[in-house]
Amino acid sequence: MGISRTRQMLVDVARQLFAKSGKNNVTMNDIATASQKGRRTLYTYFKNKNDIYLAVIEREMNLLLEKLEAVIIKNAPPDEMLVDYIFTRQDAIKESVTRNGSLRSDFFRDIYEVERVRRRFDIMETKMIKSILDKGVEQDIFRCVDTELASMLMLYSLKGIETPFIRDRISKQMVDKREQIVKFLFEGLKKRKG
Repeated sequence: MGISRTRQMLVDVARQLFAKSGKNNVTMNDIATASQKGRRTLYTYFKNKNDIYLAVIEREMNLLLEKLEAVIIKNAPPDEMLVDYIFTRQDAIKESVTRNGSLRSDFFRDIYEVERVRRRFDIMETKMIKSILDKGVEQDIFRCVDTELASMLMLYSLKGIETPFIRDRISKQMVDKREQIVKFLFEGLKKRKG
């Protein structure tokens, strides 16, 4: 088994253990035993349990990026692409947190640690949103002037509703009122004159 495959297998095993028992209840020895690798092998790839926990979060973020990149490469109009991006993103984050069981509580407890890992992904996400907005401006669909600022505002707005969405406080409303959300996104609050 190659280096990257061994490392990936260790991350997968750790994710499953963290999901089942929570980060605090899993030891490096548990991961080594469950992976059928020695502790020496585990420590070859990871300094400590926190290091492998961060690798699990990074892997989950990479899965999210793959889903978002699939939206970006579609040959769709920018306004449709932006809506698809928003709903794909929220669903993928919720799916990731839900799939990971007990890891879910660690995610909310260790939010600052998770945010450190996410910084790199935030930069990539901002670029993806900006590319959609740039395409929309270029095609005269969006009237946005500063797409860089708009993409950052949009990303942080989406991040702000992650927790209530994941905890099902607003997810049903977002699905049920999708058309209203889209209208708000593209038309805002202010009434049009005339």
